[in-house]
Amino acid sequence: MRALLVVNPAATTTSARTRDVLIHALASEMKIETVTTEYRGHARDLGRRAADSDDVDLVVALGGDGTVNEVANGLLHKGPDPEGLPSLAVVPGGSTNVFARALGIPNDAVEATGAILDALAARSERTVGLGLAAGTPGSADEAVPGRWFTFCAGLGFDAGVIGRVEQKRERGKRSTHALYVRQVLRQFLDEPHRRSGQITLEVPGHDPVTDLALSIICNTAPWTYLGNRPIYASPKASFDTALDILGLKRLSTPAVTRYATQLLTSSPEKGPHGKHAVSMHDLTDFTLHSKAPLPFQMDGDHLGLRTSVTFTGVRRALRVIV
Repeated sequence: MRALLVVNPAATTTSARTRDVLIHALASEMKIETVTTEYRGHARDLGRRAADSDDVDLVVALGGDGTVNEVANGLLHKGPDPEGLPSLAVVPGGSTNVFARALGIPNDAVEATGAILDALAARSERTVGLGLAAGTPGSADEAVPGRWFTFCAGLGFDAGVIGRVEQKRERGKRSTHALYVRQVLRQFLDEPHRRSGQITLEVPGHDPVTDLALSIICNTAPWTYLGNRPIYASPKASFDTALDILGLKRLSTPAVTRYATQLLTSSPEKGPHGKHAVSMHDLTDFTLHSKAPLPFQMDGDHLGLRTSVTFTGVRRALRVIV
């Protein structure tokens, strides 16, 4: 097997020594080329190169969810072709590693490497669905190109939190769960639209849902993890279906307290619910419009402000080793 190993040297939970051990373990079982990323978007460029090559059977992403997202976008730069494109394997090296853990891959990099080698020996793989988000035709964002996401996207509150976390990391703060919790509180206190939502959800065949203050799009469950605790925003979301969405119409103190408690106690059977919560399952196409530019994120990567985003759920988009 010919493989390309994409290594993010800034991965938060793997040391240089650990990465060397993993590289040697993989190289002992396959013909592998190792490339260390040097700039934002480099992993995407490497995935694109692998997709266009006739010499790569497998791309291994060693890093966090951002690295995985970039590799997936590179592999899919011409669109889905599960049988024709290289497979993807993930060795988790980030702080949360939602995509890998949702696939059942161990959260420890060494254990994950062993599991991947076992899966390759057993020819164990699955084809997963992914989400695609792009600027809406006819809107101010129509020129924004499409981008794939592996597990979640968000317009509004949660994207604002991620933007705050990224600012702290740029100033030298470590990515920890405590850092995220602090930024959630600060985003809540500073949120200008928590009492009057700006977002409208349009789904073909349904009446528009207006005045959403928060919107979370899920491609799988759980939505994220707080330490070892899985958090389910849309418990029915799955790599085998299209997209799910959770919208909240109110972010008042009582509402946030209630929904935060529901998230922390969520399970595969039950997520946030109530008169101000809107949940939809297995959506192939829908659009979110906002009256004002709002923060937007995909797979935990803050992408700036958006006023209109069109989402597509694509089943059977990419083969992954599990």
